[in-house]
Amino acid sequence: MTRFEVWAPRARKVELVLPDGRLGMRRGDGGWWRRESAPPPGTDYAFSLDGGEPLPDPRSRCQPRGVLGFSRTVDAARYDWSDLAFRPEELSRAVFYELHVGTFSAEGTFGGAIPHLDHLRELGVTHVELMPVAAFSGERGWGYDGVALWAPHTAYGTPDELRDLVSACHERGLAVVFDVVHNHLGPEGNFLPRFGPYFSERHQTAWGAAPNLDGPDSDEVRRFFIESALVWLRDYHGDGLRLDAVHALADTSPLPFLEELRAAVDSLALAVGRPLFLIAESDANDPRLVRPRHAGGSGVDAMWCDDFHHALHALVTGERAGYYADFGGCAELVDALARGMVYAGRYSAYRRRRHGRADPELTGAKLVAFVQNHDQIGNRARGDRLAASLPPARLRVLAGLLFTAPFVPLIFQGEEWGSAAPFPFFCDYRDAKLRDTVRSGRRQALRAGSDDAEDAADPCARETFLAAKLDWRELLQARHREMLDWYRALIALRRRWRWLGAGRFLGPEVRCSEKASWVTFVRGPLQVVAHFGPEPVSLALDPSAPRTPVLASRSDFRIEGDRIELPADTFAVLGPGLPAPSDRL
Repeated sequence: MTRFEVWAPRARKVELVLPDGRLGMRRGDGGWWRRESAPPPGTDYAFSLDGGEPLPDPRSRCQPRGVLGFSRTVDAARYDWSDLAFRPEELSRAVFYELHVGTFSAEGTFGGAIPHLDHLRELGVTHVELMPVAAFSGERGWGYDGVALWAPHTAYGTPDELRDLVSACHERGLAVVFDVVHNHLGPEGNFLPRFGPYFSERHQTAWGAAPNLDGPDSDEVRRFFIESALVWLRDYHGDGLRLDAVHALADTSPLPFLEELRAAVDSLALAVGRPLFLIAESDANDPRLVRPRHAGGSGVDAMWCDDFHHALHALVTGERAGYYADFGGCAELVDALARGMVYAGRYSAYRRRRHGRADPELTGAKLVAFVQNHDQIGNRARGDRLAASLPPARLRVLAGLLFTAPFVPLIFQGEEWGSAAPFPFFCDYRDAKLRDTVRSGRRQALRAGSDDAEDAADPCARETFLAAKLDWRELLQARHREMLDWYRALIALRRRWRWLGAGRFLGPEVRCSEKASWVTFVRGPLQVVAHFGPEPVSLALDPSAPRTPVLASRSDFRIEGDRIELPADTFAVLGPGLPAPSDRL
């Protein structure tokens, strides 16, 4: 027997809709309706409220005909897992790889990603972070407009095909991180308001009404979102979650939603006997996210660090529009390396107020940093990567800084070989009026941070999506193979030396030259020198650090006494040669 249940506290009558007819459901405590039936496995079903049209199950595990169609029963327990001994690398030694299933492979499916996993393993990646795979409207999209939060997106594959992908990752020593969204649902296929008070009457977000996390009947709403997150960890053996834009979670409860989620994940970790972690994206620069719950924090394991990206991007590109207005000099990059966050209580001209909060106990092992990610590429008018505007030599310098900085590094799909594929925003809504709204809204948003908004790629065009697909044939070209070799060497260097793991910030050990665009710092016995300017420079070396080149992006630099002569766009790590046993990871 299968037990069907749905929370619909406002309904007077609820029916279970099956292929052979409708069955009445019995109302229980708390607005829950239940009915037991014995349909064959893989049966399609829906719910009808007060005699209305069939609606998909809010807790559907499968939407075979998309989010507007019937749900389908799934037996997760039937899958034969072989990864029970797998344990992920700890975050301080992790290398994250963010990928979008629909554009990572030519097939754009879970199965299509599997043949490329050996590439990630050989690169040195430890954690594969999947952009949201919860079902959303249409065939293509970024996934941040999901509406069936318990079901994999049908265009990517079946639930078991997602399990196959996770199993294949674990077989190769790759942890899997699911990106989940709790701050809003997409605009098409969102039937939750018909079932109950899932959205707040008091709070608004940039995407509309906020989820009801603190109003009347919010207990069941919070339970819905928390259990939807646990599905990816329990039923799909995910190792962690990346929580989208937690600063947009409108919640005034004494027990904040993130703390309750943390407690639920900890309970699940005990039940399944393996570690599970949480990483949050936040625009608030609030280190209380990563403080333990017993110390008044949310207990999240790490959070994304936009400040490192903004400081580096503004410095090397000269862009100052939007939030880049707060960055642009070497001083901001030094602040990021020395303290983790540039804005930790200081005044932000872009926001016209103080921003962030300082925490002397914060370390780089709590911050995920990047040179590029889906947002920082996709929120540009044409979705152009840095490889479209910067020479390969400078890209190597940026990568060198990422993998020697004291953060947890993340790279975006194709970055490791300098992919030419753009990654603009794209979607596939069925409603023509909604498509027009998205187009105009996209142009308006881009005007605030770009002067080429009118040239933006059409987010609703299929061509925009197809252009974003990685072209793996690029790896047949020498310049792309050379970039890939550089990334491999950097990751191998990071794993070889324990001093290069994520850890304490660099404090006053960071030096820079505003005019000449170079930065240098010491990590243990290693001295890092990065010059991202077009002219040669000469700079003094730390007199106490060894001088043997350990890894360099080019060979035509010279060390003379206590100075190093650097050509344009040069990255170098100097040290004692091979690491001593005590310096190895």
